[in-house]
Amino acid sequence: MKKIAIVGCGAYMDSGYGCAGEWRCLKAAALGEGNFKEPVQVVAFVKCECPGRSTAPNMGVAVKMSEIKPDKIYMSSCMAKAKPGCPYASADEMAEILKNKTGIEVIQGTHDYH
Repeated sequence: MKKIAIVGCGAYMDSGYGCAGEWRCLKAAALGEGNFKEPVQVVAFVKCECPGRSTAPNMGVAVKMSEIKPDKIYMSSCMAKAKPGCPYASADEMAEILKNKTGIEVIQGTHDYH
């Protein structure tokens, strides 16, 4: 089973803007729905906190501390597709930052649930 990490938008998760928390991402990962082609094992879940400066270092620490390198990092749908988007960094910019920090491929979006 492939191992993945997820980065979620803390502002959306904490405020409940269309998602009560990370449950939608975890459901999609477990069932292999949305951007997941098959069920996967979530080995890390990092919450991005505004303005996002600590997200890449926190993901690096999560990977190091768990001692399980994920095959891919997924940016939650609330990070990658939310409207309005993040005022601090575009989804493309954050994906590039995460990839440069970890060397792991980053996929934008986890699910298409409404």
